[in-house]
Amino acid sequence: MSDFFSVFWKFWITTLTLGGIAFCLVLLINMSKRPSDSGHAAGEQTGEPMGHVWDEDLQELNNPLPTWWLRLFYISIIFGLGYLVLYPGLGSYAGYLNWTSRGAYVQEKQSADLEIKPIFDRFAQMDITEIAKDPEARLIGQRLFINHCAQCHGSDGGGQRGYPNLKDNDWLWGGEPASIEQTIREGRQAQMPAWGTVYGEEGVKQLAHYVLSLSRPVNGDDAALAAKGAPLFATTCAACHGAEGKGNPVMGAPNLTDHIWLYGGAEKEVMETIRHGRHGVMPAHKDRLSSAHIRVLAGYVYGFSH
Repeated sequence: MSDFFSVFWKFWITTLTLGGIAFCLVLLINMSKRPSDSGHAAGEQTGEPMGHVWDEDLQELNNPLPTWWLRLFYISIIFGLGYLVLYPGLGSYAGYLNWTSRGAYVQEKQSADLEIKPIFDRFAQMDITEIAKDPEARLIGQRLFINHCAQCHGSDGGGQRGYPNLKDNDWLWGGEPASIEQTIREGRQAQMPAWGTVYGEEGVKQLAHYVLSLSRPVNGDDAALAAKGAPLFATTCAACHGAEGKGNPVMGAPNLTDHIWLYGGAEKEVMETIRHGRHGVMPAHKDRLSSAHIRVLAGYVYGFSH
């Protein structure tokens, strides 16, 4: 409520809020009035006719609300005014208690961190390979994984198109415990440049067939295309994927000889990758999770393939 770009909105919200309460108060006062008893027997009360008549003598009357009901409405108004004094709700006014949802979240998080700190302190002293075998650590790691990683890699770590499978022991940036921890903490960015404008459609096709030949045998026309793509690969692709196409974990370049494909291994899909390139991002979690949380999560991920 305090981050307004114009003073107008502060007064606008304050006016609407207090005006709404004032309107409800006037309406309640008006509904509290009792009808005049003139022309009726002593002790008899009746509402004002509304002009709606059914079956000749059945008419609608405007009777006041029950007293107990009106009192509940008055109490609600008093409560609302008290709330607006104590808590934010009137433009940029922060309230007497100076409460904010962000401050409440920080306070609750600090309280929770203090409560679970002894548990994570124990894991901080353990090797990641030991964490991967610890039942309690794996249970905590599973919850961390579901909250922060499952959206991309799947709840079972099996991955999906464009998101690596964490269970097959095929790692773009290395599967050692330290590498996994580094990936979670700092994130990764993989850039596969586009070669479509450089080689044209025919060159892309030749490169694709050579890449496919690295993981499976090719014959006939496919072999001829692969032979033409070999020098192109050596010129532009070997710098990242290596001369034999076995990849480079330092650069996140995948191994092209193991028949494991991140974006699909069909001819059409490989040509699409070469033609337009790929850009993969693994977000950093160092600002979301503590070092202890990241260590437990790394142990859980490491356990997928070990």
